[in-house]
Amino acid sequence: MFEDALKFYQDFPKPGINFVDIIPLLQDKDIFRSLTQTISSLVTAPTVAAPEARAFLFASPLLAMDGNVTNVVPFRKKGKLPSNGDDIQEIAIIKEYGTDTLYFRKSDIAAGRIEDGELRVTILDDVLATGGTAEGIAKALEALKITVDGKECRVRVAEFIFIVEIDCLEGRAALEKIAPVHAIAHV
Repeated sequence: MFEDALKFYQDFPKPGINFVDIIPLLQDKDIFRSLTQTISSLVTAPTVAAPEARAFLFASPLLAMDGNVTNVVPFRKKGKLPSNGDDIQEIAIIKEYGTDTLYFRKSDIAAGRIEDGELRVTILDDVLATGGTAEGIAKALEALKITVDGKECRVRVAEFIFIVEIDCLEGRAALEKIAPVHAIAHV
């Protein structure tokens, strides 16, 4: 169902890349409703990490649903998150067509709900290609120690959820060493 709604653009953003356009999933009320319900059923952690920018579109509605999500943490490009002191954390990521840097605030992670002495996080992204963005986020989060109410907590990635997985790029393999991987659509 979801695969049928996707569009593809050859040689975008550069030659050799077959771009998967997920915007059509946002242009049909019934598809979007079904997709957000499917995502909600897969999320087990109260905090969702959403890298810029399309993941925001799918993570935010989870806050209004009856599921487990109580906190959405944006992972943004440089200069997009205001902060105080050493709150901002930088992550170097390797994408299928180059490197990039994302940023998040420790205070946004700390706003999450603690369960059994840890902050569990679901990483939600639009497309799983090589897995570099999700792996970079996961490694940065799991290296963190967050202090909440005077107690130090570790951050643990509970699962990865992707709207679309590009199967031939085999990005899943590295991520499965960290946490379970769920993809809703496959191309």
